[in-house]
Amino acid sequence: MTKRLRRDFLKRCGMVVAGLAGPTPPLFASQPHMVFPAQPRDRLGVASYPFRAQFHTAHNWERDHSLPTMDLKEFATMVVERFRIRNIEPLDAHFRSLDAAYLEDLRNAWEKAGVKVINIPVGGHYSFYDPDASRRARAVDFARRWVDVAVKVGSPSIRTHIAGVRGMRPDVGRAAESLRKVADYGAEKDVQINLENDDLVTEDAFFIVQVIERVAHPYLHALPDFGNSMMAGDAEFNYRAVAAMFQHAYNISHCKDGEVNGRGEFVPVDLARTFAIAKAAGYRGYFSMEWEGKGSPYDGTGRLIAESLKYLSS
Repeated sequence: MTKRLRRDFLKRCGMVVAGLAGPTPPLFASQPHMVFPAQPRDRLGVASYPFRAQFHTAHNWERDHSLPTMDLKEFATMVVERFRIRNIEPLDAHFRSLDAAYLEDLRNAWEKAGVKVINIPVGGHYSFYDPDASRRARAVDFARRWVDVAVKVGSPSIRTHIAGVRGMRPDVGRAAESLRKVADYGAEKDVQINLENDDLVTEDAFFIVQVIERVAHPYLHALPDFGNSMMAGDAEFNYRAVAAMFQHAYNISHCKDGEVNGRGEFVPVDLARTFAIAKAAGYRGYFSMEWEGKGSPYDGTGRLIAESLKYLSS
């Protein structure tokens, strides 16, 4: 058989198989296979967000100049030395630059400190469900840019924000169409895309679940936050929301023992109940400490780590 005949034969065979088995999935859309640690302390990470007042960067609007400056290199060292944790979750606004040289230097510093990145929470001003296709495309491009950053610094995932559109309710169909493109790109780079219940409207837990189920992509998952859905003032709603999110979680969640609502009141989270929800869902990924509240984030994070270890060890 000549090379051309062989090529045509194989092509026809492939068409027959495709006709029998349905559409052929993209080659990159295989299920990710992360290896998660089993020891409780190894499952914990520390987010840079609670320490946001100390990061002096162009996009960090919450810098408190009365406090000493800390960069992401120092943050990693601090997490190891103070908390004996070797997993970090740096916020996008805490990166001084996205230049390749800076990212390489940052990765080398983290490796030297003996830490690894478990996720990068990413914001964004453009909405995945904007009726304007060009603005949706900008949201997709922004998320893709951070997928590239994740590759350069060794992060297995990003959390992308779902921005709102003034005067418009969230749209599952348009959001799913946009996020499928992001998930496809994440799959090409082997970077997981996560969605967090970070807002009661544009990132409502049950809206996120609808989007994830509509997309049905192995590289698009949920990032359950223990307390963000508590901002509605309804504790039972929060636990239902967290339970729904953990059904779609894969590698990362945000652990906190309470949330500050719109009136500045601290609303506590039942940690025992929430860790039980995660366990019942079969969740094996990381718990990133994202302490909220008044007082020192160092003390608060330390207490949260101690409580988390207790529940993970029981």
